[in-house]
Parts: sequence; C-alpha cells; structure tokens
Amino acid sequence: MAGSTTAERGERQQESSGPPPARRLIPPRLRTIIILAVALVLVGAGSVWVLYGSNWLRVERVSVSGTRILTPAEVREAADVPVGAPLISVDTDAIEARLRRKLPRIDVVDVVRSWPHGIGLKVTERTPVLLVQKGRNFVEADDEGVRFATVSEAPKGVAALELTLSQPGSRAASLRRFGEDRLVREAVRVAGAIPAAVARRTQALKVRSYDDISLELSDGRTVSWGSGEKGAAKARTLTALMKASPDARYFDVSVPTAPASSGS
Repeated sequence: MAGSTTAERGERQQESSGPPPARRLIPPRLRTIIILAVALVLVGAGSVWVLYGSNWLRVERVSVSGTRILTPAEVREAADVPVGAPLISVDTDAIEARLRRKLPRIDVVDVVRSWPHGIGLKVTERTPVLLVQKGRNFVEADDEGVRFATVSEAPKGVAALELTLSQPGSRAASLRRFGEDRLVREAVRVAGAIPAAVARRTQALKVRSYDDISLELSDGRTVSWGSGEKGAAKARTLTALMKASPDARYFDVSVPTAPASSGS
C-alpha cells in the first residue's frame, strides 16, 4: 500500500510539473457582437434621456400662421400645447382635434414639431359663402354647408340667405319634404357654385322651394338658378349668357341647356 501510494504521488507530481492547461478564449466574432450590443444599449439609453429626460428638446414656443379672422392668441389658447414638455411626447393629433372642436372657423390645421424647441400651428380658416340671419346676428356657412361662426355684422361680399317660400301651400310642402336645414344646405350648394365674378355682386340668395332658388345682384339684376343640381354647368352658362347679353336684367339658367335672358 505504501509503495503504491508513493508511485501515485510521483505521477501526480509529474503531472503538476507539466505545462499549464490552455485558456479558453472568446472567439473574435462573438467578442465584436458583445461590444456592439453594449454600445447599442448605451446609445439607446442616451437617446431616450436626450429626448425625454434632458432640457435640450423641450417645448418653449408655439408659433401660429395662416389666421385671418382669428388671432394667434386665440389659436394658442385653444391648442393648449404643453409648454415645457418633451417635444417628442407632444400629441399633435390631439392638438389638431382640440383646435377643430374649439374653433369651428378652422377648416384645416397642420401641427408640426419645429426642432429643437417649437410647435408650429398652420391654420386655414373657412370662407363664408352664405349668411343665415339669426335674430340680429348672422351665421356664416361655407361651401360645404358647415355653419361655423355667428357674427353681429354681415361681412362684405357674402350673400344673405332669404327663405321666401312662395305660397303657404308650397312652403308647407317644401318644409315637409325637405326640412329647413335641407333647404339651407341646398342654398349653400348653389352659393358655392356661383361664378366668382357673380358671387362678388350677389347680395341675396332667395329660396322659394327646393328647385326655385334665385340670386339678387347688387346692380338690381336677377338670376333664376333653380335647384343646386348641375351647378358647374349653370355657372358656365351664366358666364357666357352675361357676356352675350350684358344689358339684360334677368337671366334664367335653371335649365342650363336652354338658358334665357330678358330686359334691358
């Protein structure tokens, strides 16, 4: 037993006195991947901090452009942009919805981030084509029939709507069939189709029934338009008719393929 133990010890001493075992090295490709992954994590964390945690990219100003009747201050107040918030976190869709809800006069609004510290609000206001009288005030309606504002004074160059339904029986029949709102929408449809040169001279748009709408011009001339259908054809016909009969006082384009004019 003692001899055997001595021999085993000798073998172990010979083994331990030999060269050390080789170290297991990380392959170069794997090492590169690890370094890149760590770098990406650090860059990502830094970017998040710059965008959300730092003071470098926060909202400091709100600019407004495109207003005509509205004031920039009104638009800024309605937009309620969170000044001081990280620019990246501002909900531009929510701002747009807020503006359109609070200020119906706005037709289109573009909300943009203006790096590094601004929010830009570019608005397009609705243009009235017709005025609907309401008591002592006037309701402005655009060419889509949207009634977007009530004003105390009628703006110049915008026709006033007159619901002068011809006879009691006809009035009752029109209102039963179409309703007043539908008749107003039809009038707005006509107002949006009138040629620009004629629209500037149109003082009143009279509605006697759904298909009996006429224009009263500032120089005393009258245009029988009919219904709101075939508006583009009627506009072209009226323009040609007025050029052909410049002294006429009455124009009828209710049937655009068979127009008529009279008076002098």
